[in-house]
Amino acid sequence: MDTLPMRDLLVVEGVTKSFVKRRSWSEVVRRPFHAEHVAALREVSVSVREGEFFGLLGANGAGKTTLMKVIATLMLPDAGRVSVDGADAVRDPVAVRGSVALSLASERGLYWRLNARENLRVFAVLSGVPDGEVSTRIEEALGAVGLADTGLRMVSEFSSGMVQRLLIARALLARPRVLLLDEPTRSLDPITARDFRAFLRRELTNRGCAVLLATHNADEAFDLCDRVAVLERGRVLATGRAHDLVAAIHGRRFAVETTPEGEGFLLGLVGRGLVLAVARRDLPGAPPPGGWTRVVVSVAGEDIAAAGASLVAALVGAGHAVASCAPEGTSLADLIQAVVANADAGVRT
Repeated sequence: MDTLPMRDLLVVEGVTKSFVKRRSWSEVVRRPFHAEHVAALREVSVSVREGEFFGLLGANGAGKTTLMKVIATLMLPDAGRVSVDGADAVRDPVAVRGSVALSLASERGLYWRLNARENLRVFAVLSGVPDGEVSTRIEEALGAVGLADTGLRMVSEFSSGMVQRLLIARALLARPRVLLLDEPTRSLDPITARDFRAFLRRELTNRGCAVLLATHNADEAFDLCDRVAVLERGRVLATGRAHDLVAAIHGRRFAVETTPEGEGFLLGLVGRGLVLAVARRDLPGAPPPGGWTRVVVSVAGEDIAAAGASLVAALVGAGHAVASCAPEGTSLADLIQAVVANADAGVRT
């Protein structure tokens, strides 16, 4: 039996949003009726399918949080359209709010003199969770974020990481169709963050939930997200799998330890098929002994294993020793910086 294709649960088409620029009192007095607008979003278009994790990447101020607020109906777009599970966010905001849950990294909308379960009980009622399911959903959400053992401790006694986890648990209560997460693991320790990503992938994919998350975390961008979009000053500059964007910009890259003569041989291959670029770089670890040199080599080809084998074969075949050759990852900062640089240079990613 053929599997039906996943449909788009979230569709954002050409969304634009501007804000009035803040002015000093002296500017207001001098020009009281003058208003200067700053564009936060510029014709942004993205879509997220059932069971898909879609990442928003970009520096602070790129427009990630503004986009999430527009989707959650907390802000009206100046132009464009947002559709959530078939409902229009402007024409039918009530239906959209019933399908969307938003968790912002900067939010502190909790009751500090209540414990975690009491907080979630309040929000479960406000979210319309059926009475018979409230306790079950509370325990499920607390267990998912590692807060099931907090007992009667008030939220005012929680660490910042625990507060962040409770906010995420609150977002999970209503079992949303679309979940919007703003830096969901920012305050979590590495082990808790890893376990939480595993929970998201396991539970939300099975439910067919669409997840849109803004992140600065490389593990989330490269391993959790099915696709990502790079935003810069309110514009979407590139969309695709993070690894594919890296390959499109840098090619497949290998950290190679070889002799100085081997480095010269590789430089002679640049632009002649396999080798796209060679760069001397300080790589982690102690300097290679015995006159070895370390270089980063960008290679052509979709199959990274075959490309690496061809690279080693070319060096050895030309009589140059190779101490090591391993794929080199690209940091999230490098990816964003490269996409922005390509856009500024007019190169389409």
